[in-house]
Amino acid sequence: MKQFFILLILMLLVVVGADAQCSMCSAVLESSQKSGSQFAEGLNAGILYLMGIPYALLVVMGILLFRKLNQNKAESEG
Repeated sequence: MKQFFILLILMLLVVVGADAQCSMCSAVLESSQKSGSQFAEGLNAGILYLMGIPYALLVVMGILLFRKLNQNKAESEG
């Protein structure tokens, strides 16, 4: 149990430290966008790409689970 609390505290410290990166990224993006760079558009596309993968996996897993549950229900009825 002691190891769990130590791990939890370490995870919280890491999350608090990672929170500071947002202001740095936004400052770089704002300055590059003012200078006419395409860096902001590329970063936004990368973020959307990384965000889409977990949602696609959830949809696929949901479809597979739905089919499995309906298959089991049909076998028990028939």
